Amino acid sequence: MSVTQSTLKPPASLSGSAAAANAAAASFAALTEKLGYLNAEGLDMVRRAYRYADEAHLGQLRNSGEPYITHPIAVAAQCAEWKLDAQALSAALLHDAMEDCGITKTDLIERFGIQVADLVDGLTKLDKLEFNTREENQAESFRKMLLAMARDVRVILIKLADRSHNMRTMGDMPRAKWGRISNETLEIYAPIAHRLGLNQTYRELQELCFQYLWPWRHKVLNKAIQKARHRRRDLMQKVQQEVEASFAKAGLKVRISGREKTLYSIYKKMDGKHLSFAQVTDIYGFRLILPDVIDCYTALGVLHQIYKPVPGKFKDHIAIAKLNGYQSLHTTIVGPSGLNVEFQMRTEAMHLVAETGVAAHWLYKDKGSSNEANANLGNKWLQSLLDIQDETRDATEFWDHVKVDLFPDAVYVFTPKSKIMAMPRGATIVDFAYAVHSDVGDRTMAGKVNGEQVPLRTELRSGDIVEVITSAVASPNPAWLGFVRTGRARSKIRHHLKTMAHSESQGLGEKLLAQALRAEGIEKMPARDGEHASLWDKLLHFTGSKTQAELLTDIGLGKRVASIVAKRLATLLSDTGLKPDALLLSRERFTAHENVSQGSVTVDGSENASVQYATCCRPVPGDAIVGYLGRGEGLVVHTDQCGVAQRLKYKDSERFIAVEWADEPTRTFEVAVVVTVSNGKGVLARVASAITSAEADITHVLMADEVSGQEATDLRFIFTVRDKAHLETVLGNLRRVPSVLQAQRVVSGVGREA
Repeated sequence: MSVTQSTLKPPASLSGSAAAANAAAASFAALTEKLGYLNAEGLDMVRRAYRYADEAHLGQLRNSGEPYITHPIAVAAQCAEWKLDAQALSAALLHDAMEDCGITKTDLIERFGIQVADLVDGLTKLDKLEFNTREENQAESFRKMLLAMARDVRVILIKLADRSHNMRTMGDMPRAKWGRISNETLEIYAPIAHRLGLNQTYRELQELCFQYLWPWRHKVLNKAIQKARHRRRDLMQKVQQEVEASFAKAGLKVRISGREKTLYSIYKKMDGKHLSFAQVTDIYGFRLILPDVIDCYTALGVLHQIYKPVPGKFKDHIAIAKLNGYQSLHTTIVGPSGLNVEFQMRTEAMHLVAETGVAAHWLYKDKGSSNEANANLGNKWLQSLLDIQDETRDATEFWDHVKVDLFPDAVYVFTPKSKIMAMPRGATIVDFAYAVHSDVGDRTMAGKVNGEQVPLRTELRSGDIVEVITSAVASPNPAWLGFVRTGRARSKIRHHLKTMAHSESQGLGEKLLAQALRAEGIEKMPARDGEHASLWDKLLHFTGSKTQAELLTDIGLGKRVASIVAKRLATLLSDTGLKPDALLLSRERFTAHENVSQGSVTVDGSENASVQYATCCRPVPGDAIVGYLGRGEGLVVHTDQCGVAQRLKYKDSERFIAVEWADEPTRTFEVAVVVTVSNGKGVLARVASAITSAEADITHVLMADEVSGQEATDLRFIFTVRDKAHLETVLGNLRRVPSVLQAQRVVSGVGREA
């Protein structure tokens, strides 16, 4: 939806150009002059769309006083600059019709076809639906727009044209809206424009946002630039003349144009690096457009013969293009009077891509399909939006994943086979693994950078050779979510963990229900076959579950109590004539633990997401344990003496089940120990050595705040042990260290001897 406009005037520096742009856009004749690239059929569709939009918006005015139709015409004019097809131009003219004029998608399909209707629908916000918060509404709207964009990139091009015109005419809106709309543009639409290589639009949106968010800073910086421009005009002319003469001598055909950093980029550099305006030295530069790629490298050599290059300021974006397809050679030289000047060398084709990005690759023909065009755009980000959506149905979570991929900074790394991959700055080995393939990410066990094994959280740098070591038994670790950088990796990890948790919870739920049925005298759970289909349907109706799998998962997650479901199932079975086994019933009740309401479960540490070991008491094999079916948490195992478990049992006893250790646990378990030591040099090292010498791995150390002159202090360790006997061995080692006064296990936050 276009933002409503008011009568406030824009900042002075915009008023002239904005007024001129609006005057040109107001006439449909001005638009048709730009449509020479369309055939007669395409022109006819655009004219019909204009007439339909003009009729739909009849009587509506912008707050500037202009007819509302001037806005859709201006949006279509921008799309015509990108040479978009007739369908896209028609959608641009109609982009507010569904939202503001009550026109339905069916109306548009009948008049203009399904593609135009889909484009308009993708641009239409979800204002008619009810959401809990404005943020949720906004997130859902962006999700809808971005998914439509992933299917057809024309959606975002029209949206960016729409937002550009709204920003150019922002002065007519109420001042109270300037901040919100400018922030949204700066945080969302400008990064999307950059991600798609629409650099001209990207720079314009940034400049307009800067002007409306910080008008005073914009004004001061603009004055400073004008003064500097006046002072340095002669120097820049001298540089240009010397460069032109050198290129003429070398016989190189070149088109030279001066360029200047935008006010916003200067401001960001000053703000980020805490510089004064005088300290920003690379404000001015030149762009050299050359016939061929080889000429760009020749031009670089010619430049470096005239002027000395600034070390570390050369970048070859031709050999290694940016994520959005941008290609150029960059170098900064030291010009007259010590002035730093940046030069960019590129071909005409590269220049077109650099300025208009995805629009420069426009491949739509009258009979072409959007899918064919998107396949040739070479932008994996569009496809990744659909991949993320497959695993993330929540709109806010989807938007969180997408936002991290919008930042433009990138590093370039190599696979062991020398293939170059572009990753966002801050990306880790796990991000790299998921960028290669989701199966590689899910099976990642370790990683090597430049031949050396490093932690998975290691951040990658340009030039690194990255190798991922996988294992068939490895699986994503929840801790990875704490350091991965890309939305793709984050969504894949979350999806895998959710799937794994549900799968394991379903298995646990099945085991719990079977045990609860035995307590009711039923030997085994009935299968969901033709004979028992109606019985299961009645049970699912009773519990409110959609499927048997959902019911079992809910039992495993503790959302439903197995004994209650079992009693209902036993009643339904008795209605069919199946009576409880009296012998089984008496045996189960005789052996059942008096404090628990369901049968026992065996745990060995291999349960991953479905079983958690409480951090308040940190049970280890050998401890007497109980299980608590937390609501939505699955099974939480506590020691039977844990204070937290005792309080839960008092309030919620029906949710406790008997739990016992397997004969051979599959892993080690964490335990907390507090060690009281007398202060002295090297004490921590000796204590740590006593722990590790007993084959226990330390995972966390916390030292109590020392008080000056205090003779003793507490060291708190978390380390892993195989079982309670192993813990006793470690504690024995600790008590033999001369500096150790006391070593105790911590249970429920209270130190006590194990």
